[in-house]
Amino acid sequence: MSDQNNINYEVYPERVLDFLNYSSTIRGKSDSTIEAYGYDLGLLFKFLKMHRRLVPNDIQFDDILIHDIDDDFLRKISLSEIYAFLSYMDKKRNNSAYARARKTACIKTFFKYLSVKARILDKDPTLELERPKIKKRNPVYLTLDESLKLLRSMDKENINFKRDYCILTLFLNCGMRLSELVSIRISKIKDDTLSVIGKGNKERVVYLNHACISSIKEYMTVRSKVDVNDEYKDYLFLSTHRRPINKRSVEVLVKKHVQGAGLLDEKYSPHKLRHTAATLMYKHGKVDIRSLQMILGHENVSTTQIYTHVDNESLREAVKANPLSEENE
Repeated sequence: MSDQNNINYEVYPERVLDFLNYSSTIRGKSDSTIEAYGYDLGLLFKFLKMHRRLVPNDIQFDDILIHDIDDDFLRKISLSEIYAFLSYMDKKRNNSAYARARKTACIKTFFKYLSVKARILDKDPTLELERPKIKKRNPVYLTLDESLKLLRSMDKENINFKRDYCILTLFLNCGMRLSELVSIRISKIKDDTLSVIGKGNKERVVYLNHACISSIKEYMTVRSKVDVNDEYKDYLFLSTHRRPINKRSVEVLVKKHVQGAGLLDEKYSPHKLRHTAATLMYKHGKVDIRSLQMILGHENVSTTQIYTHVDNESLREAVKANPLSEENE
């Protein structure tokens, strides 16, 4: 298993480790997905130990140890206990419906593995487990004017200007994911295309427009002069420590530049810049929904359809254009 995730494998039960290895090596799940699986299952087992009164009352939730959970413990897990866990996540840890839905999906996948692959369960307790209802939310995005303001407000005298400008340009023009951006390899850039590893470790091609190509070339005038270890030489974006830039660093720099531009909304994360790219392409570039699905790397077009909301103005104008609109005047 990759050593780039942040999981401490010593703290997990054997069956969880088997599941994480299976998910990584056989199902090809990304490091971030494996981390999320480990985190969510860790919370579940801590809760179950507390719920079954197997730990002292005064122990802190995060200090509960789970490495000793065995097959007998797993066989006794019931659907009602899982619902109790989801309720605890909601009431005591303020999990959103989205966070609880993620946990539900993880738990169902884990127990399917235990019953179908590991075959230690006669019956899967999650077969009737329902996913929390998630209200559809319109994506938060920057307008065209705000996007231009963001790029033009950046301090050209800053030592990281060309790197940061390139990062924001790729987010705003290509709509790539944060995980895709930090893993960009120089050797994967060919003319106006870039190959990235997307969700589920699937490789996809990102097309680069003039702004992207230009910003990469400008950044490379600085990047090519940086002396780095051989193992990091092919990474496009480097931190000040001459290592591949990590997700958290990108989140911090995005927030810094958004605030520096006077766009103080806390919601403008790298993912919101991805939303911005998609929205601008759909609204101003008139990109059809199927093409946008391919550009964003969405497996299902229903995920892409959240961007159809942005044409409300076009709908308003269409209604105003109805020849009967002036009838009562």
